[in-house]
Amino acid sequence: MRWPWQRSERDAPPADAPEPAVATALAPRANVDIPPSIIAAMLSAGGGNYSGVNVDETSAMGLSAVYRAVSLISGTIAQLPLRTLRERGGRLDRVPSVFDDPQGGFSGLTRFEWVETIMIHLLLHGNAYLLHVYNGAGGLFSLMPQHPLHVEVFWPRPEDKVWPVGNRWYRVTDIWGRQTVHDATTLTHVSAQSPDGLKGLSPLTIARNSFGTAIAGERGAARMFSNGALMSGLAVPDEDLEPDELVVAKQELNRHMLGWENAGSIAVVNRKLTFTPWTMSAADAQFLQSRQFSIEEVARWFGVPPHLLMQTDKQTSWGTGVNEQNRGLGKFTLSPWTSRVEQRLSRLLGVQRWCEFDFAGLERPNVETEIDLILKQVAGGLITPNEGRALRNLAPLPGGDTARGAAPAPTEEPADALAA
Repeated sequence: MRWPWQRSERDAPPADAPEPAVATALAPRANVDIPPSIIAAMLSAGGGNYSGVNVDETSAMGLSAVYRAVSLISGTIAQLPLRTLRERGGRLDRVPSVFDDPQGGFSGLTRFEWVETIMIHLLLHGNAYLLHVYNGAGGLFSLMPQHPLHVEVFWPRPEDKVWPVGNRWYRVTDIWGRQTVHDATTLTHVSAQSPDGLKGLSPLTIARNSFGTAIAGERGAARMFSNGALMSGLAVPDEDLEPDELVVAKQELNRHMLGWENAGSIAVVNRKLTFTPWTMSAADAQFLQSRQFSIEEVARWFGVPPHLLMQTDKQTSWGTGVNEQNRGLGKFTLSPWTSRVEQRLSRLLGVQRWCEFDFAGLERPNVETEIDLILKQVAGGLITPNEGRALRNLAPLPGGDTARGAAPAPTEEPADALAA
């Protein structure tokens, strides 16, 4: 058995490592004494769950509520404009950067797909890794997302001859099994909330009991529908009938009792039968209620209002309340995720430059409210008429670049008037 803090020959850095000092820093660690309590905690972390089913990204995304929550958050953030800004003369100007096309060409992911992939990695695994690709001039050309399960993160050792930039080493294994070692100069790590600062918490790990219970419920429902008794009732003859007579009796019952054409009619069957309706038991009803509760559990884990997961039962906050919940999604759920990505990506830009997601389109009011706000801002002199027209994608007007209420520009007096 190999403990997590020990390394095997397979984990050793590749033979063609570019820097011998890096290879020395990543040499196998010596055995250390760990208290039994810590060993027990390490063995229990990431283990099984109460339901006994396997929880991974495929099985978790097989839950409709998880798929909807992940696609809602990742898709909503991916559609937001990712702008690179700089401050010049007290004004924010937008400048081009690698984030305008993070895959650097037509063959890679689009900007929407790139952001969506990063968010899926964060939402499911709690970590997103972006491998740097540089052009011939040494400039950052592209950022390649790496699957979190293919990246190992570990602290440097005090005796290492080379200290990694960012205080963490990253060992990346590609699909061919080749391993490369990186630090913050060649790989960007976006982390979810982390208790130790090394890696982010994975929802697939910390929520494995909730997800496992929901997956077990889905499997139980499938078995109940495939193997359970779903008939409407049970007809028992008072006397024994031959097999062919039972077939005829069943056909007579179906013909006289089933279908819309028999609604409101009186069924007459030439047999003496005792009919018992087959109804759902209280245990089955509670089982279906538990499946509905799993949707609320998923909504709680991802911070998504239940009505956005198509759970409208028990929804009492209609009208303005639902509108406020939708706006709260951007403030309390989306903003923390985007802030993590913004601050990490901004470190790749130059001095006094940063990137940010523009929430203006997401928080934009309806047309009537927006036009009323623009008119009030123009009338109050906050913006010029042409700036207000630009907000509505309208062409500028002559003389519309002066704010209302502003003092007119001074005009030069004639020279003879000054002489007088």
